[in-house]
Amino acid sequence: MIRRVLGSRRTVLLLIATLAAGFIIVGRKAKVSAAAVQAPMFQVDALWPRPLPNHWILGSAIGVSVDSQDHIWIVHRQGSLEKMETYAQQTPPGSDCCVAAPPVLEFDEDGNLIGHWGGPGAGYDWPLSMHGITVDYKGNVWIGGNGRGAPSGAPPPPPTEEGQVPIGPYHDCMILKFTQDGKFLMQIGKPWASKGSNDVENLRGPAKMWVDPKTNELYVADGYGNKRIIVFDADTGQYKRHWGAYGHWPDDTDPGPYTPGKALDQQFRSPFHCAVLSNDDLLYACDRVNDRIQIFKPDGTYLREKIYYPNTLGDGSIWDIAFSKDPEQKYIYASDGTNEKIHILDRGTMEVLTSFGDGGRQPGEFYAVHSIATDSKGNIFTTETYRGQRVQKFVYKGIGPVKQDQGVLWPSKQ
Repeated sequence: MIRRVLGSRRTVLLLIATLAAGFIIVGRKAKVSAAAVQAPMFQVDALWPRPLPNHWILGSAIGVSVDSQDHIWIVHRQGSLEKMETYAQQTPPGSDCCVAAPPVLEFDEDGNLIGHWGGPGAGYDWPLSMHGITVDYKGNVWIGGNGRGAPSGAPPPPPTEEGQVPIGPYHDCMILKFTQDGKFLMQIGKPWASKGSNDVENLRGPAKMWVDPKTNELYVADGYGNKRIIVFDADTGQYKRHWGAYGHWPDDTDPGPYTPGKALDQQFRSPFHCAVLSNDDLLYACDRVNDRIQIFKPDGTYLREKIYYPNTLGDGSIWDIAFSKDPEQKYIYASDGTNEKIHILDRGTMEVLTSFGDGGRQPGEFYAVHSIATDSKGNIFTTETYRGQRVQKFVYKGIGPVKQDQGVLWPSKQ
């Protein structure tokens, strides 16, 4: 009799423990479910791209674009490499390795290098400090720069920081247009010629270009020396229009240091870093150091803005953006080279759904993630400036539940 009673008590206790464990598991799942959001999912491709040939090495990688064939184009700064990184190109050579790669590089989907060119040549003025690359809908390649230096002196040393180029007037007051084979087509602007943010003939430290296939207009984020969006005809280079923050006439007055909590700047702050047009004709502008995106109509009419991580100092939180590849472009991918993240935004609400990345040099980590682009399959490509000096690929894995802060997207073992 006693044994039966004890057995019954054990059974009851076991049942209670099992139910309690079940409630704990359900509770944990509920918490995970509540913390998760539906958003695009990615995984870093740790083996992309393949190694460069000829002992070539990348400097600060400050532009990426994807063409109609899903070829990935990047531009990097040869002059940003340290002496010990380029022993093989010194006179006499200090070792067998390494040599600065050509400034313009083209990769296929598998990460093979299939094209390379760039540098000074006849008929055009090559930038002193490369910045930005865009392959337009016709296959033309556009390049900008933000280099400075005295016209009568020798070329300046390479930038010590992103945007912190040597003191002096801007040499890079132009943008260049090439074929994909590197044949020169057109130059807009002349070296050292800028008269400021309302000069319609010259640029001053252009950061990024974007061509509208509907109108064949070239939008330029003219934002290192100037503080504006400027628009040209992409075939003739003819000036169309320009504007600053909130659609105001640009003003080059120094606003002083960015201070969180102060009244919002009425002008863009240097570097003003991107101007990208969506399929539904909304122009998104990266006011990097002001930690915000402003949205305009193509004619410069201001619509609205959104502030992101306003306590971010230094280089700011909004460096570049790219759209998801669904027809509605439901998502925006924003690179943040200060917080070392890629933020995924809902384009309708402009709210951050999730972020991934962290500081470091392992695959999936970032050191000053600078530029961002997407291919037709929805994959993301990023470049890193400063000592990051690389391009990374993040493979699109569909829409699914993700944490709000995903951390490093390390490859799964499956």
